[in-house]
Formats: sequence, C-alpha cells, structure tokens
Amino acid sequence: MLIRLSNTPRDYAWGSTTMLAELEGREPSGRPEAEVWFGDHPGAPARVEDGTGRTLDDVLGGEKLPFLLKLLAAASPLSIQAHPSIPQARAGFAREDAAGVPRDAGHRNYRDDNHKPEVIVALRDGFEALAGLRDLPATLRLLEGLGEAASPLRDRLDAASPDASLRAAIGWLLSGEAQGEVDAIIAAAITAAVPGFAAELAVARRLAEAAPGDPGVVVALLMNLVTLAAGEAVFVRAGALHAYLGGLGVEIMSASDNVLRGGLTPKHVDVAELLEVLDTTTGPAGILAPVAEGAGIQRFAPPVSDFALLRIDASSAGPVPLDGPAIALCTAGRVTVRGAGGGEVTLEPGQAAFASVDESPLQLSGEGDAFLAEPGATSDRAPDDASSAP
Repeated sequence: MLIRLSNTPRDYAWGSTTMLAELEGREPSGRPEAEVWFGDHPGAPARVEDGTGRTLDDVLGGEKLPFLLKLLAAASPLSIQAHPSIPQARAGFAREDAAGVPRDAGHRNYRDDNHKPEVIVALRDGFEALAGLRDLPATLRLLEGLGEAASPLRDRLDAASPDASLRAAIGWLLSGEAQGEVDAIIAAAITAAVPGFAAELAVARRLAEAAPGDPGVVVALLMNLVTLAAGEAVFVRAGALHAYLGGLGVEIMSASDNVLRGGLTPKHVDVAELLEVLDTTTGPAGILAPVAEGAGIQRFAPPVSDFALLRIDASSAGPVPLDGPAIALCTAGRVTVRGAGGGEVTLEPGQAAFASVDESPLQLSGEGDAFLAEPGATSDRAPDDASSAP
C-alpha cells in the first residue's frame, strides 16, 4: 500500500502565519499554522487521499504506528515541558482513568499510556530551542552575574548534589510562593550583561516580554540554549525539560500526547507531577548527528525503538529498505516515491505518503529532499524505556 496523506494545520497560538505557506508555495491562510500531523494518532489522524474520506487509522484497521511525524512552525515559544517514561505514563494514565478524569480534560496529564521522546530536525538555519538542564557550574556563573536578585535561587543550587537541588529549585520557582523572587530575577536578567551568556539573556528578555512574570522565564535560565542550522537535530529524551522557541522543522516522536508543563503557558501546570517525571541530569543538549547510509541518505537514530528518521536527497539516493510501515514527507523540490508493489506518488513540499512494509524497498527520485519516518531497530515498547537514559 502506497497512499498520499494530508492534514489540516493545527492553529496553536504559537504557530507561524507564514512558514508553512512559504514551504508549500501557497498564500498564507491568515491564521497561525503550528503543526501538521502525519500519522494515525487519534488526536489528529492524517487523511488518506484516495477519495474515500477515510483517515489513516481507519486504513490501518487496528494496527498502530509507533511514531508520529510532524511539520512544526513556531513563531513564538512553546511551553517548557517534559514527557514521561513508559512506566510513568502507564501508571499515570491508569491512575487518571481510575479517578474518572475525562481524557480530553484540560487538567489531565496523561492522555495515553506511552512515552514521548522526540527528535526535531531544522529545515532552516536558526531554529532555537531550550533542551535539557545546563551543567550546574555554568548556571551558577550566569546567576552570579545577575547579582543579589538571583541569590535566593543561587543559594538553593548545590554543586555537590546538582540533581536534588535543581529539582527542589524548579519546584520552588513554579510553586507560586516565589513570585517576588521570580520578578526580581527577571528584572535583573532584562538589564544584565554576563560574559558568555549574551544569547541566553537575549532569550530571557524575549520570554519576559512574551510571558511577563512567568516563572518559566527563570526556569529557562537553567536550561541549555541551542540554535540549529538547517539539517541539524536535537533529541529530547523522556523526562528532559525542553521548549522550542522558534523556527521550522520536521519533528518525529513516539505516538503520544503526554505533556507535563513547566511554564511559559496559560495551560494547566501540575508542578508535583512534573517533578515526578523530571530528569534533572545536567549536561549539554542532546545534539543528534546523522549517520550516512550510502549516497543521498542520512539516518537520525536516537536510542529509542519507536522511530528513526531518514533524510533523503532524491537525486542521488538508491533504494531504501523499510524496517516497518513508513511515512515519506517532501520538504523541498519534487520527489517521486515508488514502491515495490508498483505504486507511485509524487510529492511537493509539505506533502506526504504512507507506505506499508510490503512496499519495501522504496525508491525516491527527482530533484528534491524528503524525510522518511519508520520504526527504530525494533518497534517493541521495552518496559525499561531506553529513552530515559542520559
């Protein structure tokens, strides 16, 4: 089976009004267009373009894809957030079901029982993200540069026990009991100049303007700032704090919608539950380098079984064997996808197609670029959840 897919952009407030339209070569709709989902997730299953009006989950007939592929276009920051591991998601989902919390309730934390590690690949230079908690000595240097206003936070951070002290400090910042200290730290960050942290403070000023008084502005000061060039990627493991700040990218994740928020949002923030799932391991952001797989093919393969993502130059790539059901997404030029069964779909930027594993190998040709989402080395959901490893 080789079939064309489409979907309607989701109009989240942080979405760009121009990026997806520019990618697809059409006039802007005038509305924010934040994400386009290509997958069978019940939140927004892709439509199958075969004239039947069916969605991909209907076509798959009970089989579930282990991944969800998206185009993401952010004009303003997303919320700071973390996602649970598989054991955490299973326990939380069962607990909220037993408590009778409606699955579409705004205060529900667990909408399914799956983890949500994710990878985003920038399609343009300058994709900005906060990803993971910075090494504590560097964070202490930044806070020292903010002067006396930051001393209540600085005093809570202990280089001898970074994990425990960061968890406690984040809980304190988000508790609502520290609003005076939060306001003072934000005010200091707006005017400060700390050597080596010019970009981080510029981001803090932008966040403070977008979300005045939000404790997430201060939480962001504890996080790694990364700026991706086109083709570069970052991997976010389960439990890692992150927030995409702006840019256009291709995102792939486990098929889940579980989000624990930690600021920069008017939506529900469950501080206690966020702290339960939070991985406070410090270190650099998880930049994910692709591995070449012959001419014209690069593989982004994070340490999870649910998904891998291939970037393909259709002008030079050879046949692509599939490790399972796959979705091809064109991001530049014009790409023709041919399956072993004889089917053929031609895609332009922003268009996608689903291929069942019996179409393996796929041949992508033409003058263009595409991404191919497929399961990882094994699609079994291992209970130890490799995505939570540092």
